[in-house]
Amino acid sequence: MYSHIRGTVEEIGADRCVIEAAGVGYELICSRATLSRLTPGKPAKLFAHLNISQDAVALYGFYSDEERAMFRKLIGVTRIGPKVARETLSVLSPEDISLAVLTDNPAAFDGVPGMGRKTAARVILELKEKVSGSSAGSAAQGKAEDGTGIRHEAIEALIALGYDGASAGRAVAAVENADRVEDLIMQALRLLAK
Repeated sequence: MYSHIRGTVEEIGADRCVIEAAGVGYELICSRATLSRLTPGKPAKLFAHLNISQDAVALYGFYSDEERAMFRKLIGVTRIGPKVARETLSVLSPEDISLAVLTDNPAAFDGVPGMGRKTAARVILELKEKVSGSSAGSAAQGKAEDGTGIRHEAIEALIALGYDGASAGRAVAAVENADRVEDLIMQALRLLAK
């Protein structure tokens, strides 16, 4: 129904903003990542998603089309509603989510309020095929395809060393070439130390 809304940012709240477009103020529920890119009084364009549920009608706003596409994929997962999907996008970028799915890394979702390990495992299982062909997952897929098994082992090792799942996943994905798990871990640790 709504593709995007372009107008002036009137207000920014904790989880929403108001954009005035053609004399109408649209209240859009947004992730913290989207809200951090908005400035009151400045023009903005947000991609929109209208969510109709049993007890509410809500308009969600996203800074990029990739973020909206990932939101739609997340709400398509069993028992994931718009609130948890928004919280997920507040903590992780669409590329981080794609990388977590492609490397089978449920620990990447540890910082998401309302999402435990079982829910994270369900997200990974249900998004595996949807993410591999998406544009948000294409960059992550290229990095994850080469040695998915050793990348998963390296992420698990970094998590055991105390790094959070998202940081571990990003560091391992940033390593270009490594033939052994040990080499991959060492290069990822160097990146994390910077």
